[in-house]
Amino acid sequence: MERKFSFLIFLCMALEIFSQTPNYPAAWTLENCIEYAKENTISINSLRLSKNAAQQDLLQAKDAKYPNLNGTVSQGLFAVNGSDGLHMTGTQSQSIGANSSMTLYHANYIKNNEVSKDLLVQMADLSVQEAQNNITLTITQAFLNILMNQENIISLENVLKTTQTQLKQGDQLYKAGSLSKLNYLQIQSQVAQDQYNLTAAQNNLRTNTVNLKQILQLPSAYDFQIVKPDSIMVDDQLKTLQEVQNLAQNQRPEVKYGELNVENSNTNLKMTKASIQPTLSLTGNISTNYSNGNGNYFNQLGNNFYMPIGLSLGIPIYNNRIYKTQIEKSKIAIEQANLDLLNTKTVLNQQVEQSFINLQNALSQYDSAFKQMDISKQSYDIVNAQMKIGSIDYVQLQQQRLLYIQSVQNYLQAKYTAVLNKQIYEFYAGNPINLK
Repeated sequence: MERKFSFLIFLCMALEIFSQTPNYPAAWTLENCIEYAKENTISINSLRLSKNAAQQDLLQAKDAKYPNLNGTVSQGLFAVNGSDGLHMTGTQSQSIGANSSMTLYHANYIKNNEVSKDLLVQMADLSVQEAQNNITLTITQAFLNILMNQENIISLENVLKTTQTQLKQGDQLYKAGSLSKLNYLQIQSQVAQDQYNLTAAQNNLRTNTVNLKQILQLPSAYDFQIVKPDSIMVDDQLKTLQEVQNLAQNQRPEVKYGELNVENSNTNLKMTKASIQPTLSLTGNISTNYSNGNGNYFNQLGNNFYMPIGLSLGIPIYNNRIYKTQIEKSKIAIEQANLDLLNTKTVLNQQVEQSFINLQNALSQYDSAFKQMDISKQSYDIVNAQMKIGSIDYVQLQQQRLLYIQSVQNYLQAKYTAVLNKQIYEFYAGNPINLK
């Protein structure tokens, strides 16, 4: 029996630990990374909590149009003022009551307050969307950096294999006396340099992988590895700048947030103006009491029952300019909200324009880099073949080799810069990030 009980405790603990384990994607594609970050990033979840708090304020604002109700029950002793002064009689007493009030008129303050709280809920949701957009671009750049590192490593491994082959050939030529010791040492030095370059590229891959892992806020012990797409293509099909700017202005959450902020500022002005208007309320309460020694308990409650109901009218007369100041500041807030909206639209248009220019530049650099790499590769292959038959010296080979390596680096940088800028530009147009 004791063993069964211990097993049940262990099983419950295991199930609890398992339930706390995050649900990681089966494969970390770019799309999965983005979706995981949107759902699990601390900063975004914090904004969701702010939205939940705003929704609670909205529920409270909706219930403000209904009457409230409060009840009271008190138990105590009588104090009697006699000839010898105030003293306690020891007689028990009880008082029971309830009161309620409801605003009948306040210049639509309750309705406008509900509208304002609803706008704040929508604005909180837009803040979540904007944060998701920001982290989407951050993850895309980090993911593409990893892909560029992986491709760079492959190219450097191929270069190292070539120089290692040259070293084997050089070793045979040196032993046969056909290669000087200086050239032989230069080949050894180049192999060491290529190994260093490969190690540096591998270190960059680890660093960029950790960077993406930290953006996703994954545990340190988690073995994080991304899945490379089947192919990365550079697409030179562009929407016009005006088209993307119009799409961005109509779809981006920061613009919608600014528009709602203007609407909310106008609503707040209506609420502030209501403060100088009369407030009509319906009030009422019921009460009864009982004291020991004055008759039956229930008879006393019935005989002492009291239920006044009436109207209450509050009229603001003079308030040291408090309400007038609030009205003027609300008007200023409207002007500020309009300026903020205009600034948001202006900055967004500038960002789209800069993205358009960056993409055009990246595509031009990509075309040039591709041609440069192709020519450098052909030249390097020719020089390498000539080196094998001894028609050129090692210095010429190394010069062409360095040109080829640099052209590969330029090509990879231009390729992934073009891919990143295309994704950013399309993202402004409302298209999701997609490397397929």
